[in-house]
Amino acid sequence: MKKLLMILCAGVVLMTAQAFAGPYLISVNQFVEHPALDAVLKGIQDYLTDNSIEAEFKVHNAQANMGTATQIGQQMIGEKSDLLIAIATPSAQATAQALSKAPADLKRPLLFTAVTDPVAAGLVEAFDKPGEFVTGVSDLLPVEKHLEMIMTYKPGIKKLAILYNAGEVNSKATVASVKELSPSFGFEVVEANAPKTADVYAAAKSLVGRCDAVFIPTDNTIVAALESVIKVGTQNKLPIFAADVDSVARGAVAAMGFDYYKHGYQTGAMVQKILQGAAPSSLPVEFQEELQLQINLKSAAEMGAPAPEQLLKQASKVYE
Repeated sequence: MKKLLMILCAGVVLMTAQAFAGPYLISVNQFVEHPALDAVLKGIQDYLTDNSIEAEFKVHNAQANMGTATQIGQQMIGEKSDLLIAIATPSAQATAQALSKAPADLKRPLLFTAVTDPVAAGLVEAFDKPGEFVTGVSDLLPVEKHLEMIMTYKPGIKKLAILYNAGEVNSKATVASVKELSPSFGFEVVEANAPKTADVYAAAKSLVGRCDAVFIPTDNTIVAALESVIKVGTQNKLPIFAADVDSVARGAVAAMGFDYYKHGYQTGAMVQKILQGAAPSSLPVEFQEELQLQINLKSAAEMGAPAPEQLLKQASKVYE
């Protein structure tokens, strides 16, 4: 009996070592290519590399098309990978739907990341009650802090526009939060919807003369076509604020947002736990807490919105 126990223990040690070592196959459904979501993927990959976990990534990109995201989700089920990862809300919804319809022998863990409100998106019942196969890391925005930054930057705002894709559940949740908070900040919300990246420029132009500033939430459709929004802002002296710091480097005036590389790195730690054998149901949804303030002085000058000294002193990064 003692000898048998030693053999069983050795087997457990061997399995644990294998769980850390790999190699593993990870299928990824990324909704669109843009710096924030690309940084999430890089953060995941770097975490696994830094922790000596060998993994092959099969990355699929939906190019901001929900139909394509759905097809990718279905395709990933048949790839028989060790783990499914979905980057951004539409891809997470599509992959979760495909997983729910998969036969028992093809069920496997799904980890979402860069998802604003996984409860509203129908991915989990509650933050502390993930599903049998689904959990992940949320980039739920601290909307009040975003608005405080914008109103400190430009105190005279009476009408704040939000440019977003109404088809993205994550953006609808953010818009609802901004509307709820707007009376306490003393501004009116002006909405503009762009269902596709091709619609973003026209939607941005429709805001000229109707608002004092524009806020871009973590909306994948708008961020993918951000340069067209920046063009409208520059041409019309209309300040463009963003919810992610990667957009500041691309021309937004300022953002109080997450570092999406760190978001991906945090997701990588959850990937390790699942590959190590943890059940998704045992891992509550995680959040990224750390915020950064970044300011683009060139864009600020071009959009007629000089940065106040108070915020310049607080900024973690200032683009000249």
